[in-house]
Amino acid sequence: MARTIQINPITRIEGHAKISIHLDEHGLVEEARMHVTQLRGFETLIEGRPFYELPSLMARICGICPVSHLVAAAKACDDLFSVQIPRAAILLRRMMNLAQIMQSHALSYFYLSSPDLVFGMDADPAKRNLFGLHAEHPQMARDGITLRQIGQQIIELLGSKRIHPAWVVPGGVNAPLSDEKRREILAKLPEAKEIILRTLDQYKEALVNFEPEIGTFGNFPSLFMGLVDRHGNLEHYDGRLRVIDSAGNNIIDQHDTLDYASLIGEAVEPWSFVKFPYYKPMGYPKGMYRVGPLARLNLIDQCGTELADKELLQFKGGDELKMFGKRRDDAPVLSSFHYHWARLIEILFCIERIESILDDPAVMDTHVRAHAEPNSFDGIGVTEAPRGTLVHHYKIDQEGKVTWSNLIIATGHNNLAMNRGITQAAKTFIDGDNIREGMLNRVEAVIRAFDPCLSCSSHAAGQMPMIVELVDSEGQLVRTLKRDSTNS
Repeated sequence: MARTIQINPITRIEGHAKISIHLDEHGLVEEARMHVTQLRGFETLIEGRPFYELPSLMARICGICPVSHLVAAAKACDDLFSVQIPRAAILLRRMMNLAQIMQSHALSYFYLSSPDLVFGMDADPAKRNLFGLHAEHPQMARDGITLRQIGQQIIELLGSKRIHPAWVVPGGVNAPLSDEKRREILAKLPEAKEIILRTLDQYKEALVNFEPEIGTFGNFPSLFMGLVDRHGNLEHYDGRLRVIDSAGNNIIDQHDTLDYASLIGEAVEPWSFVKFPYYKPMGYPKGMYRVGPLARLNLIDQCGTELADKELLQFKGGDELKMFGKRRDDAPVLSSFHYHWARLIEILFCIERIESILDDPAVMDTHVRAHAEPNSFDGIGVTEAPRGTLVHHYKIDQEGKVTWSNLIIATGHNNLAMNRGITQAAKTFIDGDNIREGMLNRVEAVIRAFDPCLSCSSHAAGQMPMIVELVDSEGQLVRTLKRDSTNS
């Protein structure tokens, strides 16, 4: 008989989801699906709110990456103003976003994924966790905690709060950087750099132990999308869209982010609350693409900082990838297993980039905010969040109140690829007649490689179902009420 295996919940991810693995009558995997079962509904919640509240409100979408939503929302409000914000404000926003990426990547790598990488996919789950890591590899555990702490401390020094800072506002930021805080941030960066360089060496040494996983964790041709600067370099705060194919050819380059809707379509499926974005010219589901650290490193020409560029050369053409059958040095890295490696390189880039920003005299300018009234009724903000390209799109009325919004979250962009990735891994590792925990952990680990933030990305299509059950004092069901008011 055909069977279904459920992994519920998926462990060591941010949010709630489950995986259904469908087996045929011979015990072979037919398909695997990731079901996201939670809904935040922020697109509807903000309707009727004044637009200037949006940055602080939208930051509440997530406690892990609030800065990403804060910055994207503020950029959309800048577009509603139709003004140019001060250069100092751009530098300060950019620095907070880099600190956000740094701390979030550290959380993903050290807290959520490193137990698999250190102990192996088949290790005892009682040990394969952060506490086991601390017990047997205390230095690595401390490195992860310290690196994330430094990222959060930079956010706090800039915005006065580590979580949900209200410092980024429409038109800029609400306070300049003091010299004392500048020196305090600079003092933290050498330790962060030392940690990430040590971790990169450890990761590359461990790759030889994961050849089967590298070959099957979301290892397939796809498009890749992300922001680049005008020179084609790594860009997280601003820039224009580039899309490449699996051979590394530019399909779209320097595309205006305000015209994102001509590239990105959005589909829905009845079994998940996460949208399924796709590359519109290719249609759904053929237009599958990936975003995030792996995509960003695949599509850029350079990072633009000394140490990160050295790592990028190795990432794109080093011996570590050649031994796993990479076709040529300039081809994109297709295995989603290497999201981990790309994450570490981006942390190094963030540290170097923060250093260069703090060395720019313009960052100390006290003119950090432009003031204006809405000059447009349609505003779009696009930035790179830790997990990939983030789109906030708002429409307002004459009174400045939100009438409509659309959010495309990084995890949503990756939804098609994640589902294809878990199917690929399940077909490779799962034996329906002899199911072991390590097999199922490998399927979960595909999702961890993408590092989804599921509460951010959930979305309702149409009218949400609602069922209210009335029970008496003895727990007996008396009446069931459904949204359409029919009773049963």
